[in-house]
Amino acid sequence: MTIAGHPVARSSTGLTAAGIVGGTEAPDIDSRVFAMGPGMAIRYDRPADEIAGSITGYHLYAAHGPQVMGQKDWFLPGTANVRITLGAGPVSVRIGNRHFDPIPQVSLFGPTSRVLEAVTHGGVMIGFGINALGWSRLFRRSAQDFHNRIVPFDAIAGEALSRRLVHELSAAPDEHAVKPILDAILSPLLGPEPDDAALIRHLMALVVDREMAGLTQLAEATGVPGSKLRRVAHRNFGMTPKLLLRRTRFLRSFLAMFQTGDATDYALVEDAYFDASHFLRDANTFLGTTPRRFMARETHFLNASVRARGAVLGTPTQALHVVEANRSRPA
Repeated sequence: MTIAGHPVARSSTGLTAAGIVGGTEAPDIDSRVFAMGPGMAIRYDRPADEIAGSITGYHLYAAHGPQVMGQKDWFLPGTANVRITLGAGPVSVRIGNRHFDPIPQVSLFGPTSRVLEAVTHGGVMIGFGINALGWSRLFRRSAQDFHNRIVPFDAIAGEALSRRLVHELSAAPDEHAVKPILDAILSPLLGPEPDDAALIRHLMALVVDREMAGLTQLAEATGVPGSKLRRVAHRNFGMTPKLLLRRTRFLRSFLAMFQTGDATDYALVEDAYFDASHFLRDANTFLGTTPRRFMARETHFLNASVRARGAVLGTPTQALHVVEANRSRPA
């Protein structure tokens, strides 16, 4: 089968976009948060407790029908992710001035500080988010090497794991099996925590703390030299502490606008911004445009993701994800 001249991989079982309804295995979640338009569905799930400190969550996007061919969607900057496509047409992604076309079937999306623009042609995409602690336990390479990049997952994790992900997810009898499959694959993969684990946890908590005003306060809170903060941030978060704080500050303010649908209500912008122009400069950095222009786009999966992720995982986007962490001063 081909779409627009491109070969389309077929899923070997019934886990097809047309058969996916969307939802979650988490209890007591209102099903209306997963509502999407015709031919589209979304799922979010919580990882098993023993890996939830390293894996931020599971997501599944599904789309089918002529109306989704060549559909364009945008996704906010966030943590690293591994994403697997099943029965999908070609997927191309643009991050800033970098264009990945097509992305591999099993891809590592590095940590991002720019919005992602994706063009898809139907199918299923399953993914899991990896926070800084998870990166330190899974990979030997520095996360900075993959900042705003997409690479074949087997280039960093080996072909065997990529093949296993495709094989076992393709063999899933239905969408409800995706979470237990990912739990079973990922739980034994996480290596021992590194020597800097306490500091990594502390930084994870601090960069999403509303009271964290800037680098000086961050250094005081951690009690470690700035050079070590930068080294740990580059290695495990993929970017500098300053950029992490800016990303958090911007996304928190932007999402307040996005969720209310009002891109002109600057009362929603955090007090850390001196004025509207300060906020708009950050919008250009992280969105590549103004909030008004971004919110004028059709963002089907982003709209659904913000609702569904917030309901299931507690925060509407990965970069703001909160993990129970040891917030005491690391030794």
